[in-house]
Order: sequence, then structure tokens, then C-alpha cells
Amino acid sequence: MSTSLSTLLRQMPKAELHIHIEGSLEPELIFALAVRNGVTLAYDSVESLRRAYAFTDLQSFLDIYYAGASVLLTEQDFFDMTWAYLLRAAADNVRRTEIFFDPQTHIARGVTFATAIDGIDRALQQGNTELGISSGLIMCFLRHLSEDEALQTLEQALPHRHQFIGVGLDSSERGHPPEKFARVFARCREMGLHLVAHAGEEGPPEYIGTALDLLHVERIDHGVRCLEDPALVRRLAQEQVPLTVCPLSNVKLRVFDSMADHNLPALLDAGLLVTVNSDDPAYFGGCLGDNFVALFDALPLQREHAQQLARNSFQAAFLDSECKQRYLDEVAAFFKSPTGT
Repeated sequence: MSTSLSTLLRQMPKAELHIHIEGSLEPELIFALAVRNGVTLAYDSVESLRRAYAFTDLQSFLDIYYAGASVLLTEQDFFDMTWAYLLRAAADNVRRTEIFFDPQTHIARGVTFATAIDGIDRALQQGNTELGISSGLIMCFLRHLSEDEALQTLEQALPHRHQFIGVGLDSSERGHPPEKFARVFARCREMGLHLVAHAGEEGPPEYIGTALDLLHVERIDHGVRCLEDPALVRRLAQEQVPLTVCPLSNVKLRVFDSMADHNLPALLDAGLLVTVNSDDPAYFGGCLGDNFVALFDALPLQREHAQQLARNSFQAAFLDSECKQRYLDEVAAFFKSPTGT
């Protein structure tokens, strides 16, 4: 891939719609927070923790992910984590980010809902003011836990309704179908929250249809296994349901053996509203710009694909039509500029 295309991928305006903020914790910050909070880690150095990032599947990643989250104890910790992500996002010219967070991971450790969301929200507000990054926060339910626990978490979230725009469903997909959470998603829908769900990553394509039909989600997170069901692909294309695809994550978790095997070109060819995202960048090998560069380096993708993916990211964002058009105009202007040509 040419240097000019690599530069274009990093500098073009883009939105990130699938980023778990706890998964942005770099080993250096994990150790710094552990020292600050007196938390003992199972690793003796940053290097030994990085070496542990040899995942075989989603669950082996989650084991490390939850260990890393153990250092998050104060509002300042959550601010520092989020601010570090926003600085990296700004370097990749991310103009809009819609961030996932997992309150149940923290509540189970005795950290209050307010501690987590106030720290994250303060960083997002500062990111808007100082970095020009528009943002929204999406609260995810952990699907390996019960729906009753999800409903309890929603109750705790109600006083903070003004600080988040939607809810999602993440964690272990296998054995935890979307219908397990039909009641809590119905409640959230009544509240006017945006709805998204992980589906069709490790789980079967049927989970995608169920998430659409029973949970009434507006976006599918991952969704790469949809190609196994031609009827589902036609539906996703016709309804323009966004898929928030995470290439480096897919390879790291063995959804695809290599980036050259990734099906993103086929998803685009099928007319699907595909976006590129980093998922858990600290664990999966890179931020949003790194995901774009890895994709375009391994696959037959060109400048026009870059422009389409940039446009898709804003089309899929939870923004009003006026804001979307402003960002789409920004994409168009970039690709007409000397940098984008």
C-alpha cells in the first residue's frame, strides 16, 4: 500500500461506532492505575501483560479484559482511560465516537454506577470542547449474566439517563442468544434509547435476525457471519442496517485466520452499510487508523472504498440529519482536497 493511501486513511474524517472503552486501556495505563490504587496484578511488568494478549477465542480475551478493568476504581481512573482514548482518536481524525461501557463489570467490584459514568462523561465533554470530537455513550449489558441483572442495572442507570444515548449487548455470544434479553430491550425501547447488539461474530447468523426482530436493534455490532445466510444479506442490504465491523479484532479472535481472509470486501459488494471500528484497541493490535491500514494493506481496497467507509460511518451514527450532512460534507471536502486526491 502506498504511503499516500496510508496517510489518507488516517487523516480522513471518520466516526467510530464500536469501541469498548474498557478495552482501550493500554498496559502502561493499567500498571499506572494499579500503582495509584494499590491494586496487585498477576503480571510483573507491562511486557509480561502484553505477552498475555495471545487469545484463542472470545472467552480467552474476556478473561484478560476483566483483569485489566480491576484497576478502575475512581472517577479519575475512568476519566483518564477515556481521555487517553480520545487523544488517540483525535490523532486519527475521529470526528464522532459512540462508546460502549460495561457498568456491570464495575458494579460487581463495588464501584458505583455514578463513579464510572461520571468519569467517562467528563472526558467526553472535555473531548467535545477541546478536541472537537462529538460523542455518545452506550451502556452495554453483559450477556453471560441474567436478564434480571440487566434490569437491575437499568434501574441504577435511570438517574443518569441524560449521560447515555443507548444500550447494547456484549460479552460471550455463544450460548446467550439475543432473545434472553427481550424484556430489558423492550423497556429501553419504551424509554427512547437507541438499541444495538453484538451478533454474528462467534454466534450464528440467526442471532442477527433475532436481534433485529425481537430486540429491535438499529445496528448490528460485528455481523460478519451474515454472509452464511443469503436471505439475511438481502434483508440487511434492503433495510441498510449498519454493521460495525472490527477487522483487527476479528483476526485476533480467530474469526478469520488472517486479514487477507476478511470478508469486508464481500460485505461491501453485497451493498451492506459496513463501518470499520477498533473494538478493544489495546488488546487487538491497534486504534481505528490501524484497522483501516491493516485492511487496505491486505485486501484489494482502494481510495473509493475509503471514501465509502468514511461516509458509512457517519450514515450509521446516531445523529440527526443535519449533523450527519455536515459530516458527510466534511468527507466530501476532504476527498476533493490535495490530501484526499
